Amino acid sequence: MIVRCAPLLLLLAVPAAAQVRHNASAPIDFSAGYIELQDRANRAILSGDVSVRQAEMTLTAARVTVNYTGQVVGGSPQVSRLDASGGVTVTRPQQRARSQYAVYDLDRRVITMLGGVSLAQGGNTVNGGRLTLNLDTGRATIDGSSVGGTVTAPDGTVTRSNGRVTGRFSVPDRAK
Repeated sequence: MIVRCAPLLLLLAVPAAAQVRHNASAPIDFSAGYIELQDRANRAILSGDVSVRQAEMTLTAARVTVNYTGQVVGGSPQVSRLDASGGVTVTRPQQRARSQYAVYDLDRRVITMLGGVSLAQGGNTVNGGRLTLNLDTGRATIDGSSVGGTVTAPDGTVTRSNGRVTGRFSVPDRAK
């Protein structure tokens, strides 16, 4: 069962004036403990406390496979996809998402995160099994797919999605 969270998107969305479209054409910088180049397969495998940065977005994971096309522009192969695993965190201005696995499709400009997903922005946290983040529109869709599992929220609470989307919204102080 897929649960679309349109009202949730309004609460998690960055205010329109502050929202900046992600520059998916920006260079990708990385650091890792180890790199294995597999030129015949058009990929590189990064492992050991991997950090990948593009514009204002950072992805960290235990392992990232970088897939690239055979096309070379300006002396460099063109990256088409990143597959991350092992404690994946994607940080964007005012947002942090965590999961066990993630796929960043650079051609479509979409990040899909799977397995015990947690999306936090301000005091709001949403948990589920799968998060799809469109970097062009900023739209985030979370469902409670069966790949759910346990999620440790930023406040330290542990929840289990059990095929459902769960979360907590902060409420403004309405004193007096």
